[in-house]
Amino acid sequence: MGKYDFDKQIDRRGSGSLKWDVAENELPMWVADMDFQAAPEIREALSAKIEHGVFGYSDLVPEWYSAYQNWWKNRHNFTIQKEWLVFSTGVIPSLSSIVRKLTTPNEKVILQTPVYNIFFNSIVNNGCKPLENPLKYENGEYSMDFEDLEEKMANPQATLMFLCNPQNPASKIWDRETLAKVGELAKKYGVVVVSDEIHCDITAPGTEYIPFASVSEDCAMNSITCIAPTKAFNIAGLQTSAVFSANPFLRHKVWRALNTDEVAEPNVFAQAATIAAFTKGADWLDEMRQYVFENRKIVEDYVAKEIPGISVVKGNATYLVWIDIKSLGKSSDEVAHFIRKETGLYITEGIEYGEAGRYFLRMNVACPKATLMDGLERLKAGINMINVH
Repeated sequence: MGKYDFDKQIDRRGSGSLKWDVAENELPMWVADMDFQAAPEIREALSAKIEHGVFGYSDLVPEWYSAYQNWWKNRHNFTIQKEWLVFSTGVIPSLSSIVRKLTTPNEKVILQTPVYNIFFNSIVNNGCKPLENPLKYENGEYSMDFEDLEEKMANPQATLMFLCNPQNPASKIWDRETLAKVGELAKKYGVVVVSDEIHCDITAPGTEYIPFASVSEDCAMNSITCIAPTKAFNIAGLQTSAVFSANPFLRHKVWRALNTDEVAEPNVFAQAATIAAFTKGADWLDEMRQYVFENRKIVEDYVAKEIPGISVVKGNATYLVWIDIKSLGKSSDEVAHFIRKETGLYITEGIEYGEAGRYFLRMNVACPKATLMDGLERLKAGINMINVH
């Protein structure tokens, strides 16, 4: 028995939660936030702020920098220099600012589909065009299609690439060799890599992700990395993240972009939560990972045994399970809508993540086991109804 209770059910209905703003009979397992309370260590730090009682403008404190530096050094064996770090209110605001600052209208941004759907918004809403480099999917495994990637990078209109590391929704940790090859190609064709590493701390126990910037000099000097405690510690609503680059020119551009867009100042709780997470949250995180990866295993076993015709893509990162429904012969939007209508289970249609996700569903398993079983039973009922039709 661990120190923390992840079986505890927290009623999030009526709390202004994006995820839980659903009908009474519905069970939301879609958006990527967890149904666990944040670590008590983080809640204590926030309580101390509330107790202090003055909520004025915040300045970045030295502890904010050292929290990131020590965590990446100890946890991921990577040294981030203090001057590399820039505060941002979130990874998506950062991506949008970077697109605006580092491209000119109508240029192309490469992304590897299926991928987090909001990437498309950050590109399109800021005057650029998404250029898809679909991942290869063979024998239930994802890998990069380097031939296609090189072709896309060689396009003179392609100036940026969004890399998702670890990959959402495929739950894949990219290996060093793969990342090095991305770095080589990007340097060869003058494409700047923007690596979204927000899920990096949610890896299967005993596995470790590789920061893109740690792989080689080419990777370090030709990239911008977005990091945050928000996914791993379930504090997304506090709007706190960081951007770093080893390249002083790129860093200056990012710093100007974030300041121009007014997303470079922390709210009064942002730093306190970040510092507490990275200095006192390791035990909670390790127990959470253990719990979530048990949940993933439950889903894999249940689907294999109880729901013929669909399969779970093996994953070693994130709390998002990617489910292959190709054999149903129906598009994911149709399947997801049907399941929600008939059973109340709200999961995400893979088509949202690009054409490569058309025959997949994404399910969030960061919840108590009782909630998970409810979700799996609804999934089974919904798929059975589709099979009967």
